[in-house]
Amino acid sequence: MKTLLAGSLAMLLLAASCLGLAQEVAENSRWLTIDSLNAGLGEPPDEVERRTPRDAVRSFLTLTEESDYASAAHLLNLLDLPPDEQAERGAVLARQLAAVLQRGEWINVSGLPSRQDAMVVDPSGKSARAGQPRRNLQLASLELDGRSYEVRIARYRVGEQDPVWLIAPETISAIPRLYEKYGPSWLEDHLPERLQVSLGALKLWEWFAIPTFLLLIGAAGRVTHVLMGLLASRLPAGLASVFVQMIRLPLAFITMSLLAQWLLDYVVSFSGLATAFLRGLLVVILAWGVGLIALRLVDTLLIRMTRQLVGEIDDAKSRDDRQLLTNLHALRRAVILITVVAVAIYVIAQVSLFETLGMTLLASASVVTVLVGIAGQAVLGNILASFQISLTKPIRIGDLLIFEDQWCHVEGIYYTFIRLRTWDERRLVVPVRYFVSKPYQNLSSKNAKLYRTIVLTLHISADVATLREKFKEFAMAEEQVIDHHALSCYVTGQHEATQEVSFYLMGPEPTSAWEVEGKVREKLLAFIRDHHPEWWPRSVVVLSEHDITRGDTPPKRHLRRPARVETLDSAGAPDADASSE
Repeated sequence: MKTLLAGSLAMLLLAASCLGLAQEVAENSRWLTIDSLNAGLGEPPDEVERRTPRDAVRSFLTLTEESDYASAAHLLNLLDLPPDEQAERGAVLARQLAAVLQRGEWINVSGLPSRQDAMVVDPSGKSARAGQPRRNLQLASLELDGRSYEVRIARYRVGEQDPVWLIAPETISAIPRLYEKYGPSWLEDHLPERLQVSLGALKLWEWFAIPTFLLLIGAAGRVTHVLMGLLASRLPAGLASVFVQMIRLPLAFITMSLLAQWLLDYVVSFSGLATAFLRGLLVVILAWGVGLIALRLVDTLLIRMTRQLVGEIDDAKSRDDRQLLTNLHALRRAVILITVVAVAIYVIAQVSLFETLGMTLLASASVVTVLVGIAGQAVLGNILASFQISLTKPIRIGDLLIFEDQWCHVEGIYYTFIRLRTWDERRLVVPVRYFVSKPYQNLSSKNAKLYRTIVLTLHISADVATLREKFKEFAMAEEQVIDHHALSCYVTGQHEATQEVSFYLMGPEPTSAWEVEGKVREKLLAFIRDHHPEWWPRSVVVLSEHDITRGDTPPKRHLRRPARVETLDSAGAPDADASSE
């Protein structure tokens, strides 16, 4: 019995120990326990709020804007400083951190958690950390000498006191180094105090400096654009001058971006909101300019290959030449796609502004799906159809098509449309999805050679053997007729008094075949008109058994007058009146 009681007591003690350990682990996941907190600062004033991450950051920014750095020091965890230095150094560190946050990265305070435990709230349930409390949050990430320094806020508790949110000690130790880069610029150090007062989201001097800054970099871009134009005019006519002319605009934007970044790094620095916007915009412009120059290089190669190999694009050119030009157009579309993707990835990686302006919305699968499904369905459909054409190559640049009963050459294959050149030099622009969903004839798919048929309707008496000989004579005299062994003539139909005679010839490509068909038809018609007009179809009215078309002359016909009838008078003599009638 005693053994049983001892065992039960041991089990209870073990359970209590495990329960206490689990409770301690749960508490440690909600805050960091420390022995003392800013002993050298004394009690914090009433305006210092530290219960939630949002309250702590907002309180720090408000106090530093009011230049109350002594109170703002209570929002720093000065654990690594001796108590006798905390009051003096704390105010300096608070002022420096405020300057770093103001110029280094704009913090969206409204996006910070408003709960004391900073629990991840995700009604959709997609977040793996939904419902879990947090004790450490990242406010910003700043680059310095190739290394990343994070500005963090953490939750601390001393004894049985209420836990509070403070700037973490690892951030405090990096403040002096960050201040050297992100602190006030040379220009701001030499401005009078009256110009450094806040006016809305910016300081007073920034309202004048930002327009001047933009005008300066705009002037630099304009000068670059003009200089490149002068260079293009001085170069000899050719691809070099064309390329320089094409990159004038992107090179001007690249110059503006590089100059602006240099000014922001070494001459002037603005508030966090303006700096974040400007740096993000400059990154986009720089990436866009580099990508556009790469695209212009591909366009220049396209021009060169078109001039050297293809010239006027039609199916009379070599199939390999047309295939090469089609591949170059596909390469152009690939460069555009790669440029867009690379710019997007580079911007997302470089511009930390996205992290605070709703990166979760951009990454949300539901939002992206809705946007793509509603706004981009037609565009993406055309782009995918364009890549389908690039991979399968049912058509090539220069191919001759019969599309919706129109003869046309493929002049260009782009992301969302195909440009066709009709036989009468009109341009037909067709959406790619519409094009691939309609049947069409590609007369240049395998070989540009094309049979043409001349059909004549003649009288039943026409001599087909004579026509066959004349047709071969006329066709072989034409340079555009190829494969003379394929020339043929057959009777392909017969009616009561007519027959259909079909003549077949082959041309090197559809346009030439159509042209030579007309020429040979003219010669055949002239031969029949001049030598055998009797072969034309006609309606015959038979007046006799003789056919005048054969030259037969019917015998002369003798017309008989009606017999004369004489009447006698009463005396037996002929009646004169009756005779006269």
